[in-house]
Amino acid sequence: MGTIRKIVEGVQFPMLTLVAGHSGTYRRVTGINVVESSDLIMFCRPNELVVTTGINLSLRGESLEQLVQLAFSKKVAGFIINLGPYIPDIPESVITFANEHDFPIFQMSWSYRIADLLKTTFQFIANQQQELSMEEKVLYNLLFHYKDNDNRLKDQLLQLGFPQGRELAIISCTTIGGQASIDRYEVILQFAFQNKYQRFLKLKHKNHLIFLIDKAQIHTSNTPFSKIVEEIYEKITLKNGYLDLFIGKGNYYKELDNVYKSYEESLTVIQLAKLHNNRFLYKYKEIGAYQIIMAVQNQTLIKSFNEDILGQLYRYDDLHNTDYVQFLRIFLEENGSTSKISERQFIHRNTVLYKIKKIETLLDMDLSNPFTKTNLYIAFLIEDVLAHQ
Repeated sequence: MGTIRKIVEGVQFPMLTLVAGHSGTYRRVTGINVVESSDLIMFCRPNELVVTTGINLSLRGESLEQLVQLAFSKKVAGFIINLGPYIPDIPESVITFANEHDFPIFQMSWSYRIADLLKTTFQFIANQQQELSMEEKVLYNLLFHYKDNDNRLKDQLLQLGFPQGRELAIISCTTIGGQASIDRYEVILQFAFQNKYQRFLKLKHKNHLIFLIDKAQIHTSNTPFSKIVEEIYEKITLKNGYLDLFIGKGNYYKELDNVYKSYEESLTVIQLAKLHNNRFLYKYKEIGAYQIIMAVQNQTLIKSFNEDILGQLYRYDDLHNTDYVQFLRIFLEENGSTSKISERQFIHRNTVLYKIKKIETLLDMDLSNPFTKTNLYIAFLIEDVLAHQ
């Protein structure tokens, strides 16, 4: 994947010197554009490099700072300033803005031709595209054909910056119900994870974007994964007016043959988040009691527990066309609050009290008893697990 960091660390760009925005080197580079006035900023695309000589700035009364800020608003990868007769030096205000916004600014001497820069950049992007296709193939084989490629995968992962023995995990992202294509969110997801992780592999598979991450290559360790996800969700909600994306992260594993397990865990998180419409469920290690239930080998035991607790209520609903099972689930989710249940169900408070009393009679249980609530909650967790096996 072509990034600002690879441009800085590589030998192909001796003409460029990074002078500001050093914390933004995670940004992906997919193109390059020459812009000499603010009118042309509209033609810039996210993740492009922007180059200017400043030839039109003095004629139009525009400032370099204005041009840089407009380019930043278009989510470009970085800005290259060709120092010479039109821009003798970079104003301190531009440096300050770039550092405050982690926006990479390069300077390039007038002795280098822009035509040569463009040619080198195009070659760089083409080479990175070949590397990206290799990354996708490696991740696909790691997840779905590991046994056939285990020895080769170790060498390929090493070449891609994932040495053996590292703690690796999978992040899966998908849209609700698969109705909307995950493609529409690829740029948002890529940009967010580039900020969080120094390196990752990415694969698109069955309307899922799958990311392989390395615990040792997190460069924003003070920013929790949950905050990154919440920022993504907020951007999508602002863009659409609703949220139709779920993100799940599996546990870290050192053994490569366990990476698929992390992938399955990430899918489990998404399934549970969808089931409970819980946008705050992100990581497998946070799914709590579900882990214990899924680890129980005696399926007969947990099915029997579920039947003993909820069976009578299910049978009553079937015979009388009532909804007491669903009401009971909502009762637990709202911690027995009659006002919240009334508001959520659009029913009178007296109706809520009546249903609670009816369920207590049918199950011969006291719903105000904490131990009873725990058993009921576990029964519903078992039901959720069994429904997705």
